[in-house]
Amino acid sequence: MAQRILELAAEEAPERLQEALQSLGESELGDMVTRQALKGRETAALLRGIFKGSPCSQRSGVLRRLQVYKHCIPLVESGDLNLGKVSEIIGLLMLEARQLPGHALAELATLFVDVVKGGSLSNGKSLELFSTVLTALASLKENLAYGKGELNGEEFKKQLINTLCSSKWDPQSVIHLANMFRDIPLSGEELQFVVEKVLRMFSKLDLQEIPPLVYQLLLLSAKGSKKTVLEGIISFFNELDKRQKEEQRVPQSMDLKVATMPLDQLRHVEGTVILHIVSVINLDQDLGKELIRLLKAEQQKDPGRALCPFSVALLLSVAVKHRLQEQIFDLLKTSITRSCKDLQFLQASKFLQDLFPQQYDVTAVILEVVKNSAFGWDHVTQGLVDLGFSLMESYEPKKPFGGKTADTSSGLSKMPAQQACRLGASILLETFKVHDPIRSDILEQVLNRVLTKAASPVSHFIDLLSNIVVSAPLVLQTSSSKVTETFDNLSFLPIDTVQGLLRAVQPLLKVSMSARDSLILVLQKAIFSRQLDARKAAVAGFLLLLRNFKILGSLSSSQCSQAIGATQVQADVHACYNSAANEAFCLEILGSLRRCLSQQSDVRLMLYEGFYDVLRRNSQLASSIMEMLLSQIKQYYLPQPDLLPPLKLEGCIMAQGDQIFLQEPLAHLLCCIQHCLAWYKSTVHLCQQAEDDDEEEDVGFEQNFEDMLESVTRRMIKSELEDFELDKSADFSLSSGVGVKNNIYAIQVMGICEVLIEYNFNIGNFSKNKFEDVLGLFTCYNKLSEILKEKAGKNKSTLGNKTARSFLSMGFVSTLLTALFRDNAQSHEESLGVLRSSTEFLRYAVSVALQKVQQLEETGQTDGPDGQNPEKMFQNLCKITRVLLWRYTSVPTVVEESGKKKGKSISLLCLEGLLRIFNTVQQLYAARIPQFLQALDITDGDAEETDINVTEKAAFQIRQFQRSLVNQFSSAEDDFNSKETQSLITVLSTLSKHLDPASQQFLQFLTWTVKICKENALEDVACCKGLLSLLFSLHVLYKSPVGLLRELAQDIHACLGDIDQDMEVESRSHFAIVNAKTAAPTVCLLVLAQADKVLEEVDWLIKKLTSLGSDASDSSQASNQSQALEKGVILQLGTLLTVYHELVQTALPAGSCVDTLLRSLSKTYAILTSLIKHYIQACRSTSNTIPGRLEKLVKLSGSHLTPQCYSFITYVQNIHSESLSFAEEKKKKKKEDEAAAVSTAMAKVLRETKPIPNLIFAIEQYEKFLIHLSKKSKVNLMQYMKLSTSRDFRINVSMLDSTLQEHNTEDAENEPDNDQSCTAEQTDENQEPKKKKRRKK
Repeated sequence: MAQRILELAAEEAPERLQEALQSLGESELGDMVTRQALKGRETAALLRGIFKGSPCSQRSGVLRRLQVYKHCIPLVESGDLNLGKVSEIIGLLMLEARQLPGHALAELATLFVDVVKGGSLSNGKSLELFSTVLTALASLKENLAYGKGELNGEEFKKQLINTLCSSKWDPQSVIHLANMFRDIPLSGEELQFVVEKVLRMFSKLDLQEIPPLVYQLLLLSAKGSKKTVLEGIISFFNELDKRQKEEQRVPQSMDLKVATMPLDQLRHVEGTVILHIVSVINLDQDLGKELIRLLKAEQQKDPGRALCPFSVALLLSVAVKHRLQEQIFDLLKTSITRSCKDLQFLQASKFLQDLFPQQYDVTAVILEVVKNSAFGWDHVTQGLVDLGFSLMESYEPKKPFGGKTADTSSGLSKMPAQQACRLGASILLETFKVHDPIRSDILEQVLNRVLTKAASPVSHFIDLLSNIVVSAPLVLQTSSSKVTETFDNLSFLPIDTVQGLLRAVQPLLKVSMSARDSLILVLQKAIFSRQLDARKAAVAGFLLLLRNFKILGSLSSSQCSQAIGATQVQADVHACYNSAANEAFCLEILGSLRRCLSQQSDVRLMLYEGFYDVLRRNSQLASSIMEMLLSQIKQYYLPQPDLLPPLKLEGCIMAQGDQIFLQEPLAHLLCCIQHCLAWYKSTVHLCQQAEDDDEEEDVGFEQNFEDMLESVTRRMIKSELEDFELDKSADFSLSSGVGVKNNIYAIQVMGICEVLIEYNFNIGNFSKNKFEDVLGLFTCYNKLSEILKEKAGKNKSTLGNKTARSFLSMGFVSTLLTALFRDNAQSHEESLGVLRSSTEFLRYAVSVALQKVQQLEETGQTDGPDGQNPEKMFQNLCKITRVLLWRYTSVPTVVEESGKKKGKSISLLCLEGLLRIFNTVQQLYAARIPQFLQALDITDGDAEETDINVTEKAAFQIRQFQRSLVNQFSSAEDDFNSKETQSLITVLSTLSKHLDPASQQFLQFLTWTVKICKENALEDVACCKGLLSLLFSLHVLYKSPVGLLRELAQDIHACLGDIDQDMEVESRSHFAIVNAKTAAPTVCLLVLAQADKVLEEVDWLIKKLTSLGSDASDSSQASNQSQALEKGVILQLGTLLTVYHELVQTALPAGSCVDTLLRSLSKTYAILTSLIKHYIQACRSTSNTIPGRLEKLVKLSGSHLTPQCYSFITYVQNIHSESLSFAEEKKKKKKEDEAAAVSTAMAKVLRETKPIPNLIFAIEQYEKFLIHLSKKSKVNLMQYMKLSTSRDFRINVSMLDSTLQEHNTEDAENEPDNDQSCTAEQTDENQEPKKKKRRKK
């Protein structure tokens, strides 16, 4: 039959063709088409023949066509035909579909919907036909029957799409359907329907099928709904990430259905999706802009949803190729700083923590992106690197004016900017570890920045470089050309940068001969440079090389403080060159350094400070270095045993014109000799067996030094100050040459004494004679020190006020203090008695400890051996703290008689030392605070470092200081020491930071502080300030301080009286600390400052509320949260209003209190206004009524605050008019400087009344928005507000009445009424223009 139809179609005989077709039944027609298709012969020709014989003009023809369509669709989807055949059939059907009448198209479309619902699509080819049918339907003008009514083509299509999107789709066919919708013209609403349906299908699909579907969706988004598409994709992957994390946290998930995808598969899928999005953004810039717009808006509301690992990775990938980079980095930077600020804000307030239990941290998210990028996300790495550098540059440490940069690398950084900079470094370091290809790029960029930013601080880049090198030392070899290029510029860099840089790249020098050689060339050139900095850089470089190129046979450097990358390069050190080469190399360097001993004092100083470290790390150089030092000291040492003084000081200075310089830092040279000798003697017995032959020569210089130091000690004790040309009558002013010379001499002599004190104490081994020598040396030191202090006191302008830096080493200071205060050994008692008998010496020992700790706090290191070794410094700090703590707690200040003499008592010095140490440990050793507190606890000093409870240990120390503070308060008035009390309070507040706010100990300490404030009528302003600050800092971590503020405000009011003098204030004294001396300005300003902090928190909460309110997805959880926030905000504001209610009625003295209170009130009204605006917005978006709480708050503000504010303004103006009239009176008395007096009084009044107009404006803004809210919510809130009378033009009605009555008694019956009406009219006139103005706004 098929053959016949083909023939008839070819003969162009339509009638016969129609007859033949009519003779066929429906099933026969179908079978024939199927057979023909399966045989694969001339299917298209057969279909064309059938269509030819079924003209659309005849009803039978249309029906037959429909039968063919209905039969072909399942046939195409059956999967029995090859793809070529399918395409051919569909192509023909699509062509013919245009000719079908409307009802046939409608029937066909409905059939398709049923096919999709039935889930019988296999290859989705037939959907091409469906899109044609829908497009044809949409262009139909005629009405089609639908259900019981009729619809036109467009509406019919809409209805079909609606049905289709509401029905269930087979996961297999989602991609085909998404692809189909691209070819159909869709309205915005229909597109939204389709996009939402496809997004809902994500969760039902296999992970691998999601990238192609995302791609189809993105192409579809070209028509619109970009925001929905992006939002859907981001939130889907965000959910997957969260679920993945949850599974890793709880490995055996109870519900097996939840156990989803392997991690690497998820990451690869995410990577592919990101690539798809980036490629579509390449073609469609609007999609990129929409992405940024979406995330910006989301980030305002819920940063946790906006910036998840997936969206951050997506942003960074987009940032690489597009002009959008700047916008994206700005968005990320603001998010990072805001997140850091919010976290900081939350950590400082228990009230906020209760409202926001989950804290979002964007820094963790970004570091997670770095971790995820290891799964082949190469498209993210460039963005990560750029972001890292951008953060490090935007938030780099600032250089203080004229000062040294603050070292932020140590300790815990508190500022958001520092955290952002640190995050940048972490991103780069982690990216460096994860991605090999980009390593050399990161390294080069870091080195470039170290070179080009020489003027600004580069410590953060050097730290990063050092960490990079530690993580992979051999990477430097691939970039060694860049490193050698950096070396060429060494002589132009500041000395700190040079030292940091060389320390960082040191591992490379051990494995790369060429790098080492190029460095040596650069350094040798630099030694002869005309620039002093270049020469210092050369010395620093050479010392570093000497420390790190060990000659075989050197002692193992167990004390080595720097093990940078040593493990990874050790194998190559001796493989490259033998020890003989190393030795020759080191001796050559020493030869270069010998030349430096004739250069400026700065260069020599560096050498003397560096030799000890070189010796300790490279013991084979001992004899060379010691010989060098011996020949140097011999230039200044006078060997004759009776000659005084023993050293030639004239040789140490040099005159240039009128100016005199120090040429040889003699004290530093002696100090270096003393330390090197001590080290040499302590280790020489280890070397003796190895070097029997060299022993003679070694002992030679050892003996030489010992004799020399012995002789110098003896003669220094005998010397009088006149021997050094220094006595009380000498000139020490820094303006004359002689004065400068004397200052230099004095500092050198004092330094020499200190060096000898340390030397004699160390070799003395507790012999009485040696300790007498020590005391003799100290006497010489002390005489000079007193003279310098005295001269400095007379001449305030000189820099002599600063004590010269001590030459004692930190290790010795800790040994000396322990011996002086804690050594109970019977055998040592007599000899130590010599030193203990001198109070001056004890005070000196403690003050040097103080100076060392201060230096450690400011620079992170101290002078002398091991000064740069953090571990040794930490141990010394622990030792010193133990001694000072024992001395302070066991000998109270009151007991010490010396307190009455000049200078501070030793106990007070100990307390100052403790305060400095606690601060330093917090700053430099934050991670080791548990070990520090453990070390202080003398009872279990040897306990195991298992699990240290920091809160318990800190509480134990706090109790000791609490006792001392209570003693201070209970002491007689004459014995009360304000300085000590302040220090105690500061120590307590420092230690309280280590208490866990949730612990019992914290609560006990808070209760104790409250009790102290309530019971002690402290009149010392500074102590009062310290105590209240401590109270507030504790209270905010326990709960909101508004109740506390109210009590303090009531006390201030009771203490200072009311602005209405006739009014009696009931005395409700809660806190004895608030008294006539402290109430104003001290307590008042502290209360206002704390109230301002609460206002800031409330303001922050209102912003959060507004962003929650604008979130469309109003889930019950979100509404619960916003209700909790609203309640918190209103309660806080309500209590604050009562605080201000008290303060505004207080007769505050003119000045800072009044000024601050007026500003604070303006702020309060501004925040009340923003709360009202929030409710106006809420009323707009929903038909919510306003809560009763808000109504109460408005009522409270109307009754307890606004009227009082106006009275207070009148009071302030009265005070000021009084002060002006007082100035006028003075003017009459003194004619000569009248103008100046009046003008200063006027200026003061103007300055202090400036906040008044701002406050009135704030009140009126508040009332304006209340009127708006009243209209919106249909609740009359203005009934609680009284109209204001505080204007520039005021008529006081009652005063006017009384005056008129006095003047005009006979017309008393009529006058007041007339005047009152007159007054009322005037007031109305006065009010009216204001209202007009208000309308204009």
